[in-house]
Amino acid sequence: MEPFSIPDPLRDLIDCYPAPRRVLDVAGRGGEQARIALVRLWLSEGIPHAFRECPAVYESVRSWLSARLDVHAKEIGIVGSARLGASLAPKKLGKKFSNTSDLDLVIVSKGLFVKLSEEFYQWSLAFERSEISARNPTEEKYWRDNNKRGHWLIARGFLDQKMIPNLEQCPVTRKISQNMWLLVEKLKLTPSAPRPRTASVRCYGSWDSFVSQTSSSLRAGTSAE
Repeated sequence: MEPFSIPDPLRDLIDCYPAPRRVLDVAGRGGEQARIALVRLWLSEGIPHAFRECPAVYESVRSWLSARLDVHAKEIGIVGSARLGASLAPKKLGKKFSNTSDLDLVIVSKGLFVKLSEEFYQWSLAFERSEISARNPTEEKYWRDNNKRGHWLIARGFLDQKMIPNLEQCPVTRKISQNMWLLVEKLKLTPSAPRPRTASVRCYGSWDSFVSQTSSSLRAGTSAE
C-alpha cells in the first residue's frame, strides 16, 4: 500500500489565505497537480477573506441568491481578490480587496449556463443581423468584442454575465444584473459585511470547466512572474 501523493510545494501551504505570490510560487513549482489542488481547496472552498469578520453573512448571501436565481447555494462561490484578500491577476498582483474592489461571483450550474448561452446566441444573431443596435460608438465596440469572445468562452464551458447586454430582450442576464446591484446595496446595510464597488457573475457549466479555466489562469500567472 502506498501513501497519498502530495506535491512537495503544497506541504507547507497551511494558511487559509496565503499571499498571492506564495500561491503562484506553489502553482509554478508544483505543476498541474498542485494547481488543481489550489483551485479546488484554496480558490473555491471555505470562507472568502472578504467575509472573514462574519462568515454567516456569506452564507446568507448565497441563500438569498440561490432563491432569486434558482440555483443551489452550494453552486455559488466567490473568486478574485475577495477570496484570498488580494488579487492573483498579473496586472494587479497583490492588490488588496477594498471598498473600491469588485465582488467576483461564480455559479457552477449547468442549467443556468445553458440559459445564458442560449440568450447570448439569440442576442448575437440579432446584433449581427442589425435587428438590435448599440446606443453609441463605445457600446458598439464592447458589443463587437463581446460577440467575438463569447462564442469562444462558451466553447470553454463558461460565460460572464457582462458579455450579454442588460436589455429587456435578455431576461436572464437582466435578472442577474439586477440582483448584483441589489447585492451591493444590501451589503452596504449589513454589519461586518464587505462593501464592494460592484458585483458580477461568471457562470460555469461544470466543475471540470471551473477547475480547468482557473488552473489555466494560475499557469498564466506563473508565466507572468
